[in-house]
Amino acid sequence: MDAKEVGEEHWRAKLTPEQYHVLREKGTERPFTGAYVDNKRPGVYRCMACDAELFDSDVKFDSGTGWPSFTQPVAEGKVRLESDNSLFMRRTEVLCAACGSHLGHVFDDGPEPTGQRYCINSCALNFDESAGG
Repeated sequence: MDAKEVGEEHWRAKLTPEQYHVLREKGTERPFTGAYVDNKRPGVYRCMACDAELFDSDVKFDSGTGWPSFTQPVAEGKVRLESDNSLFMRRTEVLCAACGSHLGHVFDDGPEPTGQRYCINSCALNFDESAGG
């Protein structure tokens, strides 16, 4: 099944109401409430909706913002970036390239080497300790 072509009824059945709100309706979880804000274990963060690999724990850092933050995706083409002008702000939205789910936003105020801060909702992620890290 192609994750980009399944209907919203599939996502509603698969995801919790909070996950659905964030991943499919472009919501945001409250800061400092997510399961992975303080996670420091080695592994790979996957898309909660389709299980695609997105971020490696090696590039996770504490941004102090209340959401898991990463300097870059696990590989080129794993996320898609789109302009987001909602809420009277100009931001760059981060989406899963495999299924189109909303993950969070990327900002240009991160640490070296990329200078980027991928600010991602914990509920949009599934942590896999058996891979990467």
